[in-house]
Amino acid sequence: MELSFIEILKVIFLGIVEGITEWLPISSTGHMLLVDQFLQINATDEFKEMFFVVIQLGAILAVVLLFWNKMFPFNFKDKSRPVIKTHIFSIWFKVVVACIPGAVVTILFDDYIEAHLHTPLIIASTLIIYGIAFIFIENMHIHPTTRKLSDITYKTAFLIGLFQVLSIIPGTSRSGSTIIGALLIGVSRVAAAEFTFFVAVPVMFGLSFIKLLKFGFVFTASEVVILLVGCVTAFIVSLFVIKFLMSYIKKKDFKVFGWYRIILGILVIIYFGFMA
Repeated sequence: MELSFIEILKVIFLGIVEGITEWLPISSTGHMLLVDQFLQINATDEFKEMFFVVIQLGAILAVVLLFWNKMFPFNFKDKSRPVIKTHIFSIWFKVVVACIPGAVVTILFDDYIEAHLHTPLIIASTLIIYGIAFIFIENMHIHPTTRKLSDITYKTAFLIGLFQVLSIIPGTSRSGSTIIGALLIGVSRVAAAEFTFFVAVPVMFGLSFIKLLKFGFVFTASEVVILLVGCVTAFIVSLFVIKFLMSYIKKKDFKVFGWYRIILGILVIIYFGFMA
């Protein structure tokens, strides 16, 4: 695989797309697959399949850095007696509960979905369907009964996990499906977004490990550069996007993302309809 300056620019662009779309509820996988239709990197199909998942590790490391104090359950300020933050352990146990439905479905159906559902029409359809769902749910003005991350119960976590199962279909959005589910059962926007960040950490590390295992841990020098450039770019962009999202949802709702999804989905259908 030759790695030219143009190829590096393509990877940087993909990293920017990943960093923006991973945390906004507009589907990072859907955007990456659509971008690949127009801006293909010079790599094998097997490598690209792995790359589109593993690049998300850069975005995940950004959320770990920004939310370290909320995510790390130990405090080592007093080296002789580290403090255990039991409330953070409690959140992680709830995250495990939320991950169970998605893990089961992914193990059973991931290969089938990759082979049959990674198409522009499926992506466009799910973009539109969940865009409408965001607008509809926000117009319902559901009063949040769970306002803080620490108030999420095991039952609520499991219900959110059931909604996350929907994200296995490309174009749905992992953050989008979990946020929609959380809003429907009365979780505030901020708590829903923060819980989504927590859930994303084990999910993305797990999926990346599976993809690397399937691909094999032997890379060419060019493939290593592509992975590093993509992950670093996604990491840097994610730092800004996460801060923007948390500031935005404290004042406004998710309807703008719903309209974006609908418009993009329609454009995709029109484009590929003419190309057919």
